[in-house]
Amino acid sequence: MNNLKNIIFKELRELFRDKKSLAMMLIAPLLIPAIIFGMSAIFESTANKSVSEYNKIGFNYELSDVEKAIAKELQIEVVEKSEEELKLDYENGDIYLYVLKNGNNYEFNGDNTQNTNYAIGLANTFYSTYKNYLQADYLVQNNINPDDIVNIITVSENISEKDNFMISYITSYGFLFVIMAITMAAIYPATDAIAGEKERGTLETLLTFPIRNKDIIIGKFLSVSCAAAFTGIIGFIFMNASLYFANGMFDIYKEVTITLSMGTIIYSVIAIIAYSLLISGLAISIASKTKSYKEAQSALTPLSFLAIFPGMITFLANIETTTLLSAIPFINITLLFGDCVKGNFNWLNIGIMFVSTIIFIAIVLKVIIKQYKSEKVLF
Repeated sequence: MNNLKNIIFKELRELFRDKKSLAMMLIAPLLIPAIIFGMSAIFESTANKSVSEYNKIGFNYELSDVEKAIAKELQIEVVEKSEEELKLDYENGDIYLYVLKNGNNYEFNGDNTQNTNYAIGLANTFYSTYKNYLQADYLVQNNINPDDIVNIITVSENISEKDNFMISYITSYGFLFVIMAITMAAIYPATDAIAGEKERGTLETLLTFPIRNKDIIIGKFLSVSCAAAFTGIIGFIFMNASLYFANGMFDIYKEVTITLSMGTIIYSVIAIIAYSLLISGLAISIASKTKSYKEAQSALTPLSFLAIFPGMITFLANIETTTLLSAIPFINITLLFGDCVKGNFNWLNIGIMFVSTIIFIAIVLKVIIKQYKSEKVLF
């Protein structure tokens, strides 16, 4: 036990002396607030886009008085010109969309740009309103009450999923970047603890001491895990603080609460510890196969992508959590975090996630300890 403690203290001391590893532990969490505030600003600019930024629409015919009234109500700036002139205006950026009329067919023309897409939505509203007017007018002329036909059914909305999606989106992406910060914080210490010691020749000296190989590996593993977990906790604190301040800074969050519940916070801490153990074991296992610091960095680079891509795919694809998926590393942590944000706490799945992670770590450590029983780890 004393040997194990000495190994842990040795590795942590070297870790805090290594400027590169220390920088990754401290700088990576600082990026999380920037990501949350940046994404929130993008959401708000998209949601609160002014109509004046996309309301210039061209028409190759003269609008009727009714159409002009509808256009005025929708704040559409009407430009009436020939088809050739409208094409030129669109290419010059003077209008964001132009409509060509051929009989009773109205064709929207433009490119797949953001302002054009907004203008298409505005034009659809315009013609939908105009179509409703023409239909009602036709019914009146034929002595039919429009309300008996047009309003034969009524539709109302009581939807809260939009709020849930907004909360899930911003918090899930914040958590994904916490995972990324943990990964980076584990890769650099693992590289130095294994490949760095090989290059410096200190690993060979360490193996000559009366210390079990098992203690050396577990000591290195726990020290790297501590560094990763420390970074994860710091990043998670920054994430919560960012969500708290973003809730009051941006108008899009006025009707929702994006701060995390106590249950979600407890699960997140469990997930951060479990993931730190998992990624540290993998990083040390991969680094043990390399011969130099540079080779270890190249070998461990794909691990940072492996860490975040499964989470992004499961979130973007809106995959539902199952008992099977709860046992799959990387995927389970992100899926269960999304469930906890929505208030769907399934402690069975959380338990399966933690147990499967521990089993996976035990297998990895067993493989590493077996490697260190052979001189191949050095030569």
